[in-house]
Amino acid sequence: MLKVAKCQIYLITPPQIHDLDMFADTLENALKAGPVACLQIRLKNTTDTGLLHIADRLSPTCRAHDTLILINDRPDLAKVCRADGVHIGQGDMDCFSSRKLLDKGAIIGVTCHNSRELAFKAAGAGADYVAFGAFFDTPTKSPGTWADVEILQWWSETVEVPCVAIGGITVKNARSIIETGAAFIAVSSGVWAHPDGPGPAVSQLHQLCLEHSPS
Repeated sequence: MLKVAKCQIYLITPPQIHDLDMFADTLENALKAGPVACLQIRLKNTTDTGLLHIADRLSPTCRAHDTLILINDRPDLAKVCRADGVHIGQGDMDCFSSRKLLDKGAIIGVTCHNSRELAFKAAGAGADYVAFGAFFDTPTKSPGTWADVEILQWWSETVEVPCVAIGGITVKNARSIIETGAAFIAVSSGVWAHPDGPGPAVSQLHQLCLEHSPS
């Protein structure tokens, strides 16, 4: 996941999954449409038991398509469900403690908002990627911070640790993000709520990554 020549797709689940079997089928169709580097399971209002059940149900689909699974916020649950890693925010367990808890080789990503200082701190603590955002309005959550695309280009040209762009990215606006050299574009509603469906959204985003990633 972390050594990439072209920008890749980083999917995030919708905030709620009401029908797990239906969503599993939707995910299958999305992953068939183009390569997706990882799926972050981000379900803030789901119980621990429910989240573990969802992760267990979605894992075979992701494995079949070489898509890694990351758990949002919870290194402990990532370990229990044998996910490939965790994405942590600034208020969650720190990167060093998460690394001690998780299995060797687990991926740890860290939200850094629009802060170069936080990103350097995360990279120095051993993060496998840093995430910047938000870049656009998003129906998924109310952004606490806004980032400029310049930070993606600066980071990509300066630091080897990959960066993920997150926040309101869709087929319509992804090109400006991809052109910065960001390693991954994180997309949620831009895929799940795409008017033509998740499959066409993934296909179009993948094509944009191929065409507009810096050489």
